[in-house]
Amino acid sequence: MTDARERREERGGPDRLYERLKEFVGRPAATAGVGKDPVNEPMIRHWCEAMGDTGPAYAGPDAIAPPTMLQAWTMGGLSGHTDRSEAYEELFGLLDGAGCTSVVATDCEQEYLRPLRPGDRITFDAVIESVSERKTTKLGTGYFVTTRMDVRAEGQLAGTHRFRILKYAPAAAKRTARPGGRSPRPRPVINRDNAGFWQGVAEHRLLIQRCGECATLRFPWLPGCNACGCQEWDAVEASGDGTVFSHVVMHHPPFPAFSASDEGGPYAVALIELAEGVRMISNVIGVPYDKVRTGMPVRLEFLRADPELELPVFRGGEG
Repeated sequence: MTDARERREERGGPDRLYERLKEFVGRPAATAGVGKDPVNEPMIRHWCEAMGDTGPAYAGPDAIAPPTMLQAWTMGGLSGHTDRSEAYEELFGLLDGAGCTSVVATDCEQEYLRPLRPGDRITFDAVIESVSERKTTKLGTGYFVTTRMDVRAEGQLAGTHRFRILKYAPAAAKRTARPGGRSPRPRPVINRDNAGFWQGVAEHRLLIQRCGECATLRFPWLPGCNACGCQEWDAVEASGDGTVFSHVVMHHPPFPAFSASDEGGPYAVALIELAEGVRMISNVIGVPYDKVRTGMPVRLEFLRADPELELPVFRGGEG
């Protein structure tokens, strides 16, 4: 009887699970949370270096933290969270028990009310703001759960952070093989902000944005300059020379589409520092994965991944 009822619900019948899930809306997800570290200069510096953000407001004696770091000060780190509520754990237990054991973050919204400065102590509370009705996506069928976190600095509201995830039961995998029997690579997301970059790739040109106001180069492509905020820009073509700034070797999961051969790996993924000073992520080809080294010189090439996709990669040389 239970299986028959679940099949009826999957076909659009009453969703009894949703009736239980929506009872959690408005209940706390975290209470009296405390940031593991105060706002501090080292974390601000690391964030700015990782993001390539050279904004003058984030350095010096009167520095503030980049507003987009709001969530960073509330994260649990490798040791995890200790402040999640019973309601939060119960909600996710229900979803797990219904087979919605996978999770993917879908989007977030932030509102900034007060700048954060080194030394500020962070506290926060979170509430389960909404649970969607059952939704079917390409990933699978499940429920969107939105939490809203109020972040305070020294007791004053500094910002809000809405975070939405999809808890879902994975759909059965559908394999799409290309000629020769191998699956194609996932398609890049092309939108109005980066369409010019992909047009350049189609022409075998690696284009870097240049700010129309301060001439700062930036990559990846963004709608505005991260140095001065100007939204005017043009593009310059990279020379194609670069060096390996850092790299990882991907062992798992094996995915033949990302490898030059059918075994699916291992293969090297590197952060390439271009001669122009910006960095981008790409594969290193032409050398064994275990021979890739930091500082290795590389040269741009364009790889025909399949009849519909060409990608910039970098060829390294041993020695």
